[in-house]
Amino acid sequence: MTHPILSRIPVLRDFVDERFLEHRRRSTSLAGLICLLVTGILFEYRYFHDQIWSNDLLALILIFAVVKFSMMAWYRIKD
Repeated sequence: MTHPILSRIPVLRDFVDERFLEHRRRSTSLAGLICLLVTGILFEYRYFHDQIWSNDLLALILIFAVVKFSMMAWYRIKD
């Protein structure tokens, strides 16, 4: 089964299939988790090494957590 947008755009139909979409989903998920890990490490480094509390980095970590868990709940309810 092809994606509805792909059936309307002939050029994309040749290059994009279900495997491509699955690879894009996985790579985006992994990139988000790696960014969270790096943000957490940077937050802890600034806090323990420089004794600086970074509200901006903490906000990024909390935003990630809220979005991740709310989307997990949404998908669980809808699926």
